[in-house]
Amino acid sequence: MGLLSSTFGRKKSAPPENGLFALATAQVNLEIQHGLVSTGKAGVCFRTMTSSFFGQLEEEIKGLLAAGERTAGTSYSVVDDSFGYRWVVLSDPDFEDLVTAAYLVTQSFSEHGFRDQLLAAVFPFNVDGREIQWIYGYKRGKFYPFVPIPGT
Repeated sequence: MGLLSSTFGRKKSAPPENGLFALATAQVNLEIQHGLVSTGKAGVCFRTMTSSFFGQLEEEIKGLLAAGERTAGTSYSVVDDSFGYRWVVLSDPDFEDLVTAAYLVTQSFSEHGFRDQLLAAVFPFNVDGREIQWIYGYKRGKFYPFVPIPGT
């Protein structure tokens, strides 16, 4: 928060969750114009908390994703990484289903008041035998490309 914002009591509002859908609409152009092809995977990364309310949120998310697995075929797993973050890893050949599932996870966090626990959503693509990732940062509500350099 800046000096003027804190002086006048204004808070920055969080970016809307529907920013994820921008990638769903851009995906066709990314493939046609740049040769970027979805890997059929995506991930939502978040910090966990020790709280019964947070536990209820995680159970609700698993229930939503299980329903999505039955209806849309989007499979999921929940994985903890070595940095203390938890990932919801999604798999589906239909890119729009991946974005929708990531949105459902994001929306559930917001509805339960845990939006600040969200770190990023990651959507990997392949181009010319290399993986490029589009990363949605929840704090700013924007996508950033990540292009790993081979051999580093």
